[in-house]
Amino acid sequence: MTSPPDERGAELRELFFETAQELLQALNEEALKLEKHPGDEEIVRSIRRTVHTLKGDSAACGLRELSELAHQFEDALSLESAAAHAALAEIAFAAADVFGEMLASYHYSGPMPSTEALRQRIDELTSAPAAKRARRKKKSAEPVSPSGKNWTDAEKGAIAQAKTGGLALYSIVVKIDPNCAMPIAARQLIQNALREIGQVLVVRPDAKSPAASKQVEFVFGSTKSKEPIAAKCNIPTITGEVAINVIHAATAGKASAKTGSQPELPVDATKPAVSAAAEAPVPTSEPGLPQASIENILRVEAGRIDNVLNLVGELIIGKSMLQQALNEFSKRYPKELLRGKFADAMAFQARVLNDLQRSVMKIRMVPVDQLFRRFPRLVRDVARQCGREVDLELSGLETDLDKGILDAIAEPLTHLVRNAVSHGIEPAERRKTQGKTPCGKIRLHAYHQGNQVVIEISDDGRGIDIQTIRNKAIELGMATAEEAARLSEAETLDFIFRPGFSTAEQVTEVSGRGVGMDIVQSVLQRLKATIHVETHPGKGTTFRLKLPLTLAIIKALMFWVEQRLYAIPLNAVSQIARTRESEVHQVDNYEVLQLRNQVLPLLRLGRPSAADMDRKMCKLFVLVITVGEKKYGLIVDALEGEEELVIKALDDHTFSTDLVNGASILGDGKVVLILNLPAVVEHVARIRPQDAGLTKSGLLLNNADRARLALSAAGGQA
Repeated sequence: MTSPPDERGAELRELFFETAQELLQALNEEALKLEKHPGDEEIVRSIRRTVHTLKGDSAACGLRELSELAHQFEDALSLESAAAHAALAEIAFAAADVFGEMLASYHYSGPMPSTEALRQRIDELTSAPAAKRARRKKKSAEPVSPSGKNWTDAEKGAIAQAKTGGLALYSIVVKIDPNCAMPIAARQLIQNALREIGQVLVVRPDAKSPAASKQVEFVFGSTKSKEPIAAKCNIPTITGEVAINVIHAATAGKASAKTGSQPELPVDATKPAVSAAAEAPVPTSEPGLPQASIENILRVEAGRIDNVLNLVGELIIGKSMLQQALNEFSKRYPKELLRGKFADAMAFQARVLNDLQRSVMKIRMVPVDQLFRRFPRLVRDVARQCGREVDLELSGLETDLDKGILDAIAEPLTHLVRNAVSHGIEPAERRKTQGKTPCGKIRLHAYHQGNQVVIEISDDGRGIDIQTIRNKAIELGMATAEEAARLSEAETLDFIFRPGFSTAEQVTEVSGRGVGMDIVQSVLQRLKATIHVETHPGKGTTFRLKLPLTLAIIKALMFWVEQRLYAIPLNAVSQIARTRESEVHQVDNYEVLQLRNQVLPLLRLGRPSAADMDRKMCKLFVLVITVGEKKYGLIVDALEGEEELVIKALDDHTFSTDLVNGASILGDGKVVLILNLPAVVEHVARIRPQDAGLTKSGLLLNNADRARLALSAAGGQA
């Protein structure tokens, strides 16, 4: 496998791997458009530009196998007959897949995938009679010259636009150093150097031509004079002689630019050469040129942003410590004049720190479009495997979400979308008999709701048959017939998230193994997110994911249970109520409370003492929480208040349980555990009231355990 020899080449490759993923995504999107609009020459030209960019960038990085394959595909796309080929979209999809596998092989130094099948499919584009006629016509045409009559329409348009913009046009001929080891890469390096000071409008000869290893010719637009252009072209060990001629002088302004002084050149429609101006971004170094704002975009490794966010978290802990000290100072010296100055300084620091926190959070925020845009290709492939007709509708693409959360939900969303196609959408014939359109619809929608982001995956398919779920649960031994009969619709739907549960009649490549939905549930619980299922038989199903905006800092409600301090996300608490022990009733051996004409299941986090049970008038605090779409009441001993907490991940060797998401340190040094509500609800609901309490799970720690936990949280161990 080819690879660049020096450190600079390695850095160039890392940058290439980032941009190449965007190119592959663009190739998939263009292929999808071509599939819907066969024969559209503009889409074909867009595919060709994308492949050309991939070819040039990979050649510059010394990735010879990828560059050669991309060049073969680009060469086939250059033929006039390519746009009319019926299988062009399929070939583009196959090319995107193979290019992706090759990139992974380069990146992780793995074995190269076989490219023979793709090469044979590309040959289909060049073996048609029309393609052969185009090649014969191309061979009989006169040699291509950047200053001759063989410019394409796109190149002529780019040249005219450069003239109108007041740029000077130059004909540049650069000879390649005979000792250069990578002449194709040299061609790209020269082109990249020129783009820093102007626009590369035409490039000749074609990279596959034998002459390409000897010299490269450009039509170049710039406001610079010959000297700086020659300096850019002079690259040691890469280039030899450089010849520059002015073919159009710069004009004073765009409005007064005169392009009529140059003779119009006839267009040779048989010339398939690609316009470099259409492929390359407009240089950003010249004032007034388009895309100048690209200069302000900076690629930063996500780990560096995480480090800044951790430091902001430490500052917030420091702010809490200062606030605690100020409160104690105010109590001890209530008449001290400095107390007001300290309070003003603290208020100013808090405002600045809040602005800093929001700014860092925004840096981590990315639009969900980065994730959603991969699903059109996925839906198209799965629909073909299952023999379905499916349209995918995307909305809310501009909704921002934390980058870490967005990456984490990629797999759960993929499972849900695949299931919507394979389980939800019916075959076209069955849809017709039900009065539906033959083509099913799946909708991905994202929007903000308070301090959460909601993502909905909905379809207009068959819906979920509740009785089928019950029967399958009984068959798999997950519930008895009596238990299944008593289950509500929501409780029955929870079975689909159990490991090994599937209603598919046969196992296929797409579904039927009973894995996937349990992965969805586990990932969402780890993210402190929830999922709710809403289904209507014959009309469709909606999965609603509620995700936190960020995982690092949360608003929390703190409370005491058995003299230990705990916290839960404030957005999960809908209300706080007071009640008495005498108002707590038992139904089927579980505790409930009637609150405002609603029967509320109770979860007792601590074990009530015998004295408390005897005192029926003992007052209780009840936190009404929402988990999924259900409401529960948490019985706690006392409330501590609201606080902005910095979540510290816990070392598994120090503390291992799924009932907590992390810990935080308060200003006075106390360690508070942040509970994982879905796991707590599941745990407490499984045991009887007399055994209730998190002590049974080992969650309530002794003093020695809490001392180790404090050290772990203070160190911020992950």
